[in-house]
Amino acid sequence: MTRVQNRRARVRGGELDDCLRACAVHSGKLVGSIDRRRVELAEQLRKLLVVWGTTSTGTPAPAPAGATALLKRAVKGAAAPSAGLGNELLDALLAVANKALECGYDDELNLALVISDTVLAQRKNSRAGWRLRARLLEALGEEKEAVEAYERYLALTEDDGFGVRARIAGLRAAQDKERELLSLLRRQCPRAEQFTRGPATDIWAEGLAAHAVGDWQAAEPRLVGALLSLAAEDAPATDRQELLSQYLDLRTAENTGSGDLPALTEAIALYAEQRRMRMRGPVEDPTVGGVQWISLGEFRNRIAGKSVCLIANSGRVGASSMGAEIDAYDLVVRFNSYKIEPKHTGSRTDLHATIHKHGFNWEKPVDTRLVFGGVSGDWKHSLRNRLVPGAQTYLGDESLRWPVRSIGKLGTDVWSGIPTTGFNMLYLLDFLDVSPTLDLIGFDFYESGAYRVQEAMKLAITSVHEYTSEKAWVMQRAQSVTDMRISLR
Repeated sequence: MTRVQNRRARVRGGELDDCLRACAVHSGKLVGSIDRRRVELAEQLRKLLVVWGTTSTGTPAPAPAGATALLKRAVKGAAAPSAGLGNELLDALLAVANKALECGYDDELNLALVISDTVLAQRKNSRAGWRLRARLLEALGEEKEAVEAYERYLALTEDDGFGVRARIAGLRAAQDKERELLSLLRRQCPRAEQFTRGPATDIWAEGLAAHAVGDWQAAEPRLVGALLSLAAEDAPATDRQELLSQYLDLRTAENTGSGDLPALTEAIALYAEQRRMRMRGPVEDPTVGGVQWISLGEFRNRIAGKSVCLIANSGRVGASSMGAEIDAYDLVVRFNSYKIEPKHTGSRTDLHATIHKHGFNWEKPVDTRLVFGGVSGDWKHSLRNRLVPGAQTYLGDESLRWPVRSIGKLGTDVWSGIPTTGFNMLYLLDFLDVSPTLDLIGFDFYESGAYRVQEAMKLAITSVHEYTSEKAWVMQRAQSVTDMRISLR
């Protein structure tokens, strides 16, 4: 019940300098941490402090000594007043908040809340700020407020690459199922009504105490009464879910083999359904639109003998005027959050290769869609939630899920970084070796910046990939190289 008691005691933000000082103080708390998530958060905080030093003084901040000095100045409150929330500082704050959210601990959630308040106080129409706020509120169990924040985000964007609409639908459906479950429990345990008027925490404790001495007849109405009271108080969903799970576990242990089994089964079914809704949202078409799954061998047969071009999401492509040349290839491959401007990019997309974590362009009709992901369970979850029925004729199966690792057998001892979507696709085509022409258009490994759909332009160029190693791999196999085209065949 910790969050029930502390939900109104959380630190809130708004003032930029106070927020930055809070980040600096938190950076000091993470020194020596062995938790991977907190180590990653510490690195983002270090980057933020360097950006802060640069923007507040107008001169580059040295590192790492500069970051240490910034921390000392911030703790003492001596940092120069900020001149406002510029784009670079905004991106650094959002990166910190997202890592803090991933940590999930109360201290880090409080830090993310301070950042969220500050970002939206400074940039009230920040799409990234509203999405951060929604995800944070959801993590805190404040689902109604999370839905409102998600809706503010959707009102500010045309591209729903993060699957926010499905998230809203899932949360609302889950809330309906939870209310249905609580109504069922009220009917199944009518004595619970007399225990809905006192403090829910105390009543729950009384129920646990009764159960501990073997008095389930006294325990159950108190436990159910506490659950009904929490719902009436609109307690955080995280707390309600935890206690619902505990109650059903206790009830299952008490009623195994008894005549209560059908009623218990009905309650567990509703609990499971509302949990599934929160995890993945409603699935409208369980058959994913009659898509045809293709394996590695079937994919090989579909591309054999065809000229292939892979189009980078780069600024160089966006200014290339190569649209007609691109459309002349037999197969045009695009990646993730690609943007179409026919004069420069061409108009066709035959194959869309994408990482499973984002939903950009999944609604765009293509012949074949390959979705890449390193963890099988997460990959399957994304397919169930993000795949748009009818938007693809063919879909790669598990044999095409992670080509560099599963087909190339390149483990982390050989290739330590996480392979990019582009490298997975290129590695697959090179491995199959059935294309007489295999050209990379506009691949400069982000030297000219990104060229993506608008909503994806704020996505960071992440450090988990080995762009230098990928470039070296490509250049070792290149047959010819021009400013716009790298030919591997």
